[in-house]
Amino acid sequence: MYGALYGTWYLLSLLPMWVHYLLADALYVLVAHVLRYRRRVIDKNLKNAFPELDDAERQRIKHRYYHFFCDYIAETVKFATMSHSNIKRRMTFKGVDQVIDILKSGQSVALMLGHYGNWEMVTSLRLWLGDLDCGWGHIYHPLENEVMDRLFLTFRNRLGSESIPMRETLRWLMHHRQQGRPTMVGYISDQVPTWQNIHHWVNFFNQDTPVFTGAERIARKLGQAVVYVDVRCTSRGHYEAQLQVITRDPASMPPMSITDEYYRRMETTIRRAPQYWLWSHNRWKRTREEFDRRYQVVGGRVVERK
Repeated sequence: MYGALYGTWYLLSLLPMWVHYLLADALYVLVAHVLRYRRRVIDKNLKNAFPELDDAERQRIKHRYYHFFCDYIAETVKFATMSHSNIKRRMTFKGVDQVIDILKSGQSVALMLGHYGNWEMVTSLRLWLGDLDCGWGHIYHPLENEVMDRLFLTFRNRLGSESIPMRETLRWLMHHRQQGRPTMVGYISDQVPTWQNIHHWVNFFNQDTPVFTGAERIARKLGQAVVYVDVRCTSRGHYEAQLQVITRDPASMPPMSITDEYYRRMETTIRRAPQYWLWSHNRWKRTREEFDRRYQVVGGRVVERK
């Protein structure tokens, strides 16, 4: 099964990019007008996030999102065999020099980003670091389907970035620390935490939102610099990421202020061009009211109420 899927994906990825975009345009018709993929979730998210907009404008954002979502699929397939030079033309980075200086000083870096633009292409940051010796990885949730999980890992790791299961994050970091190598790890931090992992809430798009705090807690524990990845889509299939240093001294900042700052910047990024964020994700399915009814925090741990 893996061999068949790998071969199919590989052969499809060899098609020219313009063919992929033709297929993406056809897929848009199917996703948006036939399947109406996650229409209710998207409509609900947009209505709550942009109450100041009228229905017509929110519908425009939804359909622009559907277009981008199909482009994202096409670009991810093509990314599997895209040359390094082509990747560097399509995904550029600003502020790389300051990150290189941090790593050369021996300090590790925690990159905080979101499901905005083509987040798969952010792994190409390694191509911009030259021969710098550092551990480079990204945190991910293993897929339930082992074949698909292996397939995605094959293509995601081809540029030298290592996919790190969330539960293995600290072990991976400590391994490199013991070897005296600085690390750079990407955390996609705008996902929905499980009930047991809710330790902090922020106001995100006018809504009380539970958030992951692992990136901040690890950065504080290991003294890592924290960098926000601000992505822009400059044209179809072309992205620019600005690396913005939030802090080099996380211990000096108030608790949860790094997470709060990440979400403030993430909202600014999304509002600039909302169609490039993952609106089909049911981001606000957990509410504080339900959390308070079902759970309590005891000794820093979230436990179910009896």
